[in-house]
Amino acid sequence: MIAENQTKPIACWRGKERYEGKTLECLTIIFESGGCSWAKCLMCSYRFERYKTKSCDELARYLSGQLAWVRSQFSLDEFSMIKIFTSGSFFDPNEVPLAFQEEVAKTFRGKIVIAETRPEFVSRSTIEHFRAELDNGTYTTPLYCAIGLETTSDPIRHKCINKGFTYADFTKAAEIAHKAGAGVKAYLLFKPLFLTEAEAVADMKSSLTALAGNVEMVSMNPCTVQKRTELESYWRQGAYRPPYLWSVLSIIRDAPVEVTCDPLGGGQKRGPHNCGTCDYDITRGIRDYSLTGDRDLIGALLDMDCTCKSEWEYVLAHERPYCMPLTR
Repeated sequence: MIAENQTKPIACWRGKERYEGKTLECLTIIFESGGCSWAKCLMCSYRFERYKTKSCDELARYLSGQLAWVRSQFSLDEFSMIKIFTSGSFFDPNEVPLAFQEEVAKTFRGKIVIAETRPEFVSRSTIEHFRAELDNGTYTTPLYCAIGLETTSDPIRHKCINKGFTYADFTKAAEIAHKAGAGVKAYLLFKPLFLTEAEAVADMKSSLTALAGNVEMVSMNPCTVQKRTELESYWRQGAYRPPYLWSVLSIIRDAPVEVTCDPLGGGQKRGPHNCGTCDYDITRGIRDYSLTGDRDLIGALLDMDCTCKSEWEYVLAHERPYCMPLTR
């Protein structure tokens, strides 16, 4: 299925990713799909991004048009890795028709593909078929199922995020993916709603420890305030503050696994931030670390002097559950 009409995806950009000690050229694509089947997460605005149609064939053509746009704008030979996102789950056949899934696999054959999905859509037959179409022998593991686990704590995932699945669901999906010859990437969300800074730090450290040895990749996403979300409504009332960048550094420094992190909105009021003076250097340093794996860099950033570090330490020690944040 090759579309004649081209349609620009929600977003598409080139970058670099660290993989097995090397830095690879990576193309990231966010397709506008049929929409997330869950669409209830408290912090996510992608649930509003959907192509409204009742026809599976029409949806497949629309998605194919987006892939055609990608092929027209980028030389795919330049990339070793492709990261695929949708409004919800790439392997949900109602959101992304099977015909288009197959077209994606054939288009990116011979590359590493990281495709995001909810755990309930990880089936052995689906993953094996996609991997078979994708694999040409270049990489031992050409496919990674990326799952937004967010935390290994079921109460936090349920009450603070409303994710709609359990840690047991995730571990079952990871087992299926591994049996189908795919790797697993876990996305963690640092500081969802209703947690103090200290609680959020403790949750991330606990989650990273639990995941060690059970998944191939871990990415920590410091929470940002997206528009039209429940999280935004709390933030506007002063009942939520995005995490401190100091906290992000402390988690990476102590992580028992290699964890990547791209602090989107770093230094901005809706994103992870400190005081505004040290934010740029720390945000840039975290991104550099994600490409090099150099923890000495993280340690050096934590040793930086800035007046806001004492504020962060005070917040960690004195912020209490069920109270308004101490700072903005």
